[in-house]
Amino acid sequence: MTLAVLDGGTFYHHATIHGPRYRELFDRVIYMRELVPADLDDVGLLLVPDRINPDLLRAQSDIFTGFLARGLTLVVLGENQVETWLPGIAWSPRPTNFWWWLERDAVPEQRLVAPDHELFAAVPFTDTVWHYHGVLTPPAGARTLIDVPPDAQGRDQGGALLYDDRSSFPGRAIVATLDPFYHHGSNFMPATTRFLDGFLPWARQVATEARPHA
Repeated sequence: MTLAVLDGGTFYHHATIHGPRYRELFDRVIYMRELVPADLDDVGLLLVPDRINPDLLRAQSDIFTGFLARGLTLVVLGENQVETWLPGIAWSPRPTNFWWWLERDAVPEQRLVAPDHELFAAVPFTDTVWHYHGVLTPPAGARTLIDVPPDAQGRDQGGALLYDDRSSFPGRAIVATLDPFYHHGSNFMPATTRFLDGFLPWARQVATEARPHA
């Protein structure tokens, strides 16, 4: 099985997907506006990069749920309004501190909840830490990997920045608030490049090991 990535058509998608650093890791690049079910026939893992037009994703929600129904892996990165096109997810926005690490004695809010998860053998927790825009409440049964505590201003009770859901579908949905394609493709935020350096080879391995249901 292969690794496929959706291309949202922006400069940062193009730079990340087609740039020399990662382009050999993607077996198939699918322009989001042209996605059809047959594109995914031999795909083991479909990666939905951050900041694709959510209207386009909502219009193709049946393709994504159908992919998961086949027992395959869907990865959804941040700022895609995933709560509007995959079931069982809630979202709470947070004010974003883009420059927290410049503050004296800064300590990030992110917490590693599942250090034994396979992903962290490929991606150190420190490479998942930059700013964030809100928190997710995952579906019942999903495993939160990274979270943040309740909001000090009472906006929410905290939530996930990354989770792995193997119970809502026959397949697996890995969902994050992280937006590495945008920042790597914009040459802004070195942690996002380090994240992709570990995450994309891991995703490719997951894709090759996939076994779809009949």
